[in-house]
Amino acid sequence: MITMIIGMAIVTAVPRFLPAFVVDKWEFPDWVDRWLQAIPYAALGALIFPGILTVIPDQPWIGWTVLLVGSLLAFFKLNVIVVVGLSIVTVYVLTLL
Repeated sequence: MITMIIGMAIVTAVPRFLPAFVVDKWEFPDWVDRWLQAIPYAALGALIFPGILTVIPDQPWIGWTVLLVGSLLAFFKLNVIVVVGLSIVTVYVLTLL
């Protein structure tokens, strides 16, 4: 049983640690670098976007409005804490209406 757990840990750890040591030594084409830089934004969007649409399940317009407000604030390059804070305040104010 212990050997199986150790084996599973090794099999799980190798694919996670190996790229961290190998990727720095490889030279990727520019388009691959641009593509890799977009991955965190895509992952974050995939994690957050469904929550925006279901912030209040019976009132999806609140989520769309807050998405618009947050996008506008981000467009003007405000600090991310300000964007998140004002988006939360917008949700709170809209739920009071």
